[in-house]
Amino acid sequence: MSIVSVLKGIAKKSKTLRVLMRTTMYSSKKLLYLWKGIGIKVDEKTVVFSAYNGRSYVCSPKAVYEYMLHQKQYDEYRFVWLFDNPDRYQYLMNNPNTIVVKNGSRECERYLQEAKYWIFNFRAYDHWIPKKSQVYVQCWHGTPLKRLGYDITNSDNAMNSVKEIREKYRTDAKRFSYILSPCKFVTEKFASAWNLKETGKIKAILETGYPRNDFLNIYSQDDVLRIKEKLGLSNESRKIILYAPTWRDNQYDAKKGYVYDNPVNFAYLQEELGKEYVILFRAHYLVADHFDFEQYKGFVQDVSKYDDINELYVVSDLLITDYSSVFFDYAILRRPMLFYMYDMEAYRDEMRGFYLNIDDLPGPIIKTEVELAEAVHQTAATGVAVNKIEKFNHEYNLMNDGKAAMRLTEKVFLNMDE
Repeated sequence: MSIVSVLKGIAKKSKTLRVLMRTTMYSSKKLLYLWKGIGIKVDEKTVVFSAYNGRSYVCSPKAVYEYMLHQKQYDEYRFVWLFDNPDRYQYLMNNPNTIVVKNGSRECERYLQEAKYWIFNFRAYDHWIPKKSQVYVQCWHGTPLKRLGYDITNSDNAMNSVKEIREKYRTDAKRFSYILSPCKFVTEKFASAWNLKETGKIKAILETGYPRNDFLNIYSQDDVLRIKEKLGLSNESRKIILYAPTWRDNQYDAKKGYVYDNPVNFAYLQEELGKEYVILFRAHYLVADHFDFEQYKGFVQDVSKYDDINELYVVSDLLITDYSSVFFDYAILRRPMLFYMYDMEAYRDEMRGFYLNIDDLPGPIIKTEVELAEAVHQTAATGVAVNKIEKFNHEYNLMNDGKAAMRLTEKVFLNMDE
């Protein structure tokens, strides 16, 4: 057992020790970061991108980057991508003015200190402190169903108390220049989740829509064929189900980190659905390393490490999820959705709590596997509830219209207002 695993195990059991360890580590890293940045000038045309703290090439940072690549006014800009595994993304360096670096390295931190713009979709590491002249854009990574930050009043999170969660959001709010929103609902929730009135950041919210969702409005049939080929589904005649559950705050292992106790009997679903459907299983990135579907080969394909979930959306005929924000994005496609909420009461009351009334979800709530299989067959017969999905999109996806990256860059880089 490694020292890190031992310390994590102790920290899980002792809040006092956990807070002390984090405070000490944060203070030392912050001082070192600031010291190393002394004398480094900010370059007005350098942009740093990071998705999920270096885990992948996805989401709004990807969409903003690719939009800028195709706009002449950014031809002289330098683009820097931070990755935990930069070797996997060396191909990006074939693009103009693009650099790929190791996340957390000295080179990474130098670019952070030098870049005028940070485009992230997740909370930056606490010790990365932008200078007053730098612009940190918090794109975030979805419209929330479950409560965030300061809105969490009761948490069964294995590694963070409510107070600690709020502190993380407060730290981020003090640093970012902008945070993106796709609608008034999200603007309201983000204002409270990040406690933006207290930090004086209410005006930092930009209702531009999420650039990550532009692709869902502009993808082509060629894209669908390309993605199916990549997934090995070019000759698949069965319909495709995307099953994308979220993680559980209270499922944690000192050695592995957050885990997910899979509640689905895939053998039963294979028997009931296997002739007509294939399942793409997409776990949350925090628990993506803990699954083995070899026994269901030909029926379940694990796509948890597939970078861009947008590509999985457009090739699927049906979404099954629980409390993940994926359904807000998937609704743009106007396709059927099922909500497999076998632990709804516990999740709602003991962990996060919800922002939405569950009756407003754009699909039926399922509690058992038998009901789930029946609902899949029923959905095949009836399709999507058009009126309900249109009403849902009008409420939550009005700005997710394929032009969000354009609106963001015009505001942030060109100082243009609508």
